[in-house]
Amino acid sequence: MRTLLWAGFTLVHGVLWWLAFAAPGWPLGDVEVVYLGWAMDAASGADVVGITTGFVYPLLALLPIFAPLVFGPDLYATSWLGLVTVLNAGAFALLLGRGRNRRALGAAAWWLGFLLLLGPIALARIDAVTVPLAIVAVLLVGTRPVWGAVLLTLATWVKIWPVALVIALFVVSKDRWRVVAAAVATSLGIVLMALVSGSGPNVLSFVGEQTNRGIQIESPVAGLWMWQAALGIPGSYLYYDRQILTFQIIGTGTNVAIAAMTPLLALCVLAVVLLAWQRLRAGADPAGLFPPLALALVLTLIVVNKVGSPQFTTWLAAPILLGLLMRGRAWRFPAVLGLVIAALTQFVYPHLYDLLLSADPALVLVLTVRNVLEVVLLGWAVRQILFPSTPDQKE
Repeated sequence: MRTLLWAGFTLVHGVLWWLAFAAPGWPLGDVEVVYLGWAMDAASGADVVGITTGFVYPLLALLPIFAPLVFGPDLYATSWLGLVTVLNAGAFALLLGRGRNRRALGAAAWWLGFLLLLGPIALARIDAVTVPLAIVAVLLVGTRPVWGAVLLTLATWVKIWPVALVIALFVVSKDRWRVVAAAVATSLGIVLMALVSGSGPNVLSFVGEQTNRGIQIESPVAGLWMWQAALGIPGSYLYYDRQILTFQIIGTGTNVAIAAMTPLLALCVLAVVLLAWQRLRAGADPAGLFPPLALALVLTLIVVNKVGSPQFTTWLAAPILLGLLMRGRAWRFPAVLGLVIAALTQFVYPHLYDLLLSADPALVLVLTVRNVLEVVLLGWAVRQILFPSTPDQKE
C-alpha cells in the first residue's frame, strides 16, 4: 500500500505540473510574473520587498520566492514547482511513516485526491509552501508541541493563515505557555533579523496591506454584489486592483463591508476560541477538541474574509488530515466536503475563470455553492466543538 501511495504521489504531482503549464487562465501567473519580479528586483540591487519597501506577505515568504532563482530566471517556474513538490514529499513521507497505520494511509490517500481535485493552484502559489509545513507541524504537536509551534510560527511568517493552528494549539495544549514562548521567541528572532537588515517598519507592512484590501470577487462576502452584477442589476462592477493584483468588486455598501470585515473576522476568531475554552472548562478532551477547533479557526479565516483567493482552499488540508488521523471515519463528512470544495474551486479557477470575470450567472452559482459549502463545513466544525463525535474503534 505504501508503494502504491508513492506511485499515486508521483502521478498526482505529474498531472499538477502539466496543468500548471497547460491549463487556461495562466495558473503560474503569480509565480512567473509577481514572484519572479520580486526575486529579480532583489538580485539586481533594486527594492527588496519587506526590507526596503512594503510587502503583501510576511517576511519569510522571501525565502521560497528567492530560492528558485538559483537555477536562473528561465527555469524559475519549474524550480518553484520542484520546491513545492519536495516539501510535499517530505510531509507525505512523515504522514505515511512505516505504512502500518491504516488511518495514516487513508489520510495520505485523501490528501492526494484533494490535491488532484484542487488542481494547479495547489502548487502555484506561496500558500503551497506553507501547507506541507503545517502538516508536518500538526503531526509533531502530539509528542513535540514546542517544535510544532516553532514550525507553525515559521509557516505563519510565510503566509499568515497557520496562526489559526497556533491559536488552536495554545487553547488545547497542556504546554500552552511553552507553545506561546516558542512562537514569541521565533517571531522576535525573525523581526530582529529583519530590523538588522534595515527593514524598519516594513517588516510589519503585510498587516496594513491586508487590512486595506477591497472585496475580492471570490470571497463569500462578495456574493451579494456578484449576483447583482450577474443579474445585470445596476450598481456593482468588477475591476482589477493593480496594486494588490486581484479582481475585486465595488458597489453600494462595499465600503462599509471593507471597513467591517477585519474587525468582524477578529471577533469571530475570538468567539470560536471562547467556545472551545468553555468546552475545556466543562471537561472536554483537549486532544479530541484540537482537530475541530483547528478546522473551525481555519475556516473562519476563509469564510469571514474580504479576500477569497482560490488558493485559500489549500489551507483545509492540514486540519482535515489531523481529524482523519485522530478521529478516523468520524471525519468522513469533512473529508468528502473538502474534496467537493476543492473540485469546485478548480472548476472556477483556472478553467472557467474568464467567465467569472464577466459575472456569468452559471459561474457565480458554482462559486456561491462552493462558498456555502465552506460555511456548512464551518458549522460542522463548530458543532463538533460542542458535541464531538466518537472515533471509530474498528479501524
